[in-house]
Amino acid sequence: MSKLIILRDENFGRPQGGDPFTFGMGPSAPMSGLGAGDPPAPSLSIEDVSKADMRDLGRDPAVRAVAAPMPTKLIEPMAGQGADAANATWGVAEVGAVDSPFDGAGVKVAVLDTGIDPNHEAFAGVTLDMKNFTGGPDDTPDGQGHGTHCAGTVFGRDTGGKRIGVATGVTDAMIGKVLADSGGGSSEMLFAGMQWAQQGGAKVISMSLGFDFPGMVKRLVDAGWPTDLAASAGLEAYRANLRAFDALMDMFRAMAQFDGGTVVVAASGNESRRDQNPNFEVSASLPSAAVGVVSVGALQQGGNGLTVAGFSNTNPILSAPGVNVESAAVGGGTVAFNGTSMACPHVAGVAALWWQALSGTPVPLSADGVKARMRATADRTVFAAGVDIADRGDGLAKAPSANMM
Repeated sequence: MSKLIILRDENFGRPQGGDPFTFGMGPSAPMSGLGAGDPPAPSLSIEDVSKADMRDLGRDPAVRAVAAPMPTKLIEPMAGQGADAANATWGVAEVGAVDSPFDGAGVKVAVLDTGIDPNHEAFAGVTLDMKNFTGGPDDTPDGQGHGTHCAGTVFGRDTGGKRIGVATGVTDAMIGKVLADSGGGSSEMLFAGMQWAQQGGAKVISMSLGFDFPGMVKRLVDAGWPTDLAASAGLEAYRANLRAFDALMDMFRAMAQFDGGTVVVAASGNESRRDQNPNFEVSASLPSAAVGVVSVGALQQGGNGLTVAGFSNTNPILSAPGVNVESAAVGGGTVAFNGTSMACPHVAGVAALWWQALSGTPVPLSADGVKARMRATADRTVFAAGVDIADRGDGLAKAPSANMM
């Protein structure tokens, strides 16, 4: 018997009204086989599965994916330099949030990370729906600091007289603790957190974490597996979790015709080492590399324009400030960190501003529409000469301004 993650679509093949043999039309039809325009209904479970059960699961059309749980971890940030004396962090200013007429009011966002310090002044006046997927009470606070820092950049209020948040008008936030205070978690926690956020009405999900392939291989080797077999088993789990993630994103996209959808934003990863050798680049890691996810690379300030941070993985969709990013610290005050983990919440905040901006136009409001506008309005003029397109993606994510509407 093996413990496996089972992702099902509980609405598959359940027409409710109309011709029972008529399948749903539109983007969801090839994927879900729904009747009478019913949305997908994602259902996640952890089950003990035998080899015989696997054959049965393979014949069940409602089963969208099966995967062994694999470890996840936060994308480890590095210490940044001290804060400057500006009225807003350089990242908030650089993405244009300070001058934007929009603040994210009316948009619900979710941060899936190590949790949050709910008593921090940056979150005063925000209704925080906290859910702990790592075990323990749902109101367990962030003891690591990573999630608090990321949430502060997405929607944090001014702290110490300085603006640290992009979408400061957000009043409803879902905080999923999918990583323990150690910084580690498991993929079923992430999938469950995503499902919870989508079903709870989050229009933007921010995730600064990754699948821990090396960690899984090490775990198997420590359990006595030969190294080559451990690597093969780890790769098999990695592929299966990618398929599960893609299947869940497929259902999110299919549900967009019913609820507008959800923009999922993820950090591209910190594994590149351009500072050692320009060729030491790694492509965007999972889950940021999955289909439909807005992957985010990290930028830093330079004398002749913005440059890509040496650690930032290549091939992101968008990029944002990720070096010397000041945001909320557990226990109060602020702290500066470096990492694509810090770039990701800037883009999540910008996505919330675009949701608000587009809600006031005659254009149908959808996640795809928000992503399209973010990509189309990304700033490509702010970079120093020689910055590779593959490293910075479509450009610097920009908040909606009055002249963009």
